[in-house]
Amino acid sequence: MKKAFPASPATRKRINTLLYIGAVVSFAAPIVFLAIRWIARGDAADVSGYRTPADYALMITQCVLGLLAIHLPMVLGNRFRFEVPQLLYVLFVLFLYCAIFLGEVRSFYYRVPHWDVVLHSFSSMMAGFFGTMVIAIFNRDEHAATKLAPRFVGAFSFCFGFSLGALWEIYEYILDGLFGYNMQKFALPDGTILMGHAALGDTMKDLMVDALGALIAAIVGVVTIRKGKRWLMPCLTEKSTKAPSSAAEPSDPEAVSALSAAVAEEEAAPEPEPSAFAESGSRH
Repeated sequence: MKKAFPASPATRKRINTLLYIGAVVSFAAPIVFLAIRWIARGDAADVSGYRTPADYALMITQCVLGLLAIHLPMVLGNRFRFEVPQLLYVLFVLFLYCAIFLGEVRSFYYRVPHWDVVLHSFSSMMAGFFGTMVIAIFNRDEHAATKLAPRFVGAFSFCFGFSLGALWEIYEYILDGLFGYNMQKFALPDGTILMGHAALGDTMKDLMVDALGALIAAIVGVVTIRKGKRWLMPCLTEKSTKAPSSAAEPSDPEAVSALSAAVAEEEAAPEPEPSAFAESGSRH
């Protein structure tokens, strides 16, 4: 059976490097382009209607956040001493590319029907997979998830994935209120403000999709654990600590001389003669 990804560490490293460079370029290059377009257009919106000044500000903000998020696996991996599984890293980079570059910069959220629904389900499912990985990281045991009850691991993965989706909705609400964005789609592309139940439609739909994606991740995690698969398990690493030289031998010349003299004196000391009491005892 062929493996989904090459087993060679060098090959995996090249793939990760190419994905990293491609994502960084996709996020960094549009920042300059969007800033120039924003300044040139001023307060005027595009003819298409979905690129208002607030949209330009949102796209730049998302690109900056994408540049920060792409470093999360490396930062967290160094902090908690683990390596993200190859498949999850590829899914993570693809999600950032589809959400930020295609979704925001290329306006797929407006051009492609249900693009937001697909990404929300994908993100919550991926977060659920990371929830399974968190169990192994916090317990410092690559087999921790397999030692626990699969149902408990599945429940934790579901709660982890759904919680991140709920936090994202809070993030959208805060940015919409502070900067006048339209992340929660409370307004139509032409600027019409939705009222009442319609204004809550996008947020509630996203939460329901998040719950569905997290549930799928929990089910997949339980099945993979029961079948003994390890593609959700991280590779735990340890810090390479170098023992100080003073622990091996003293670096002070005087200390070395004193230690050598003590050893020589101990070796040259005569063995104690047996006492008369010991000799008399031995005769009996």
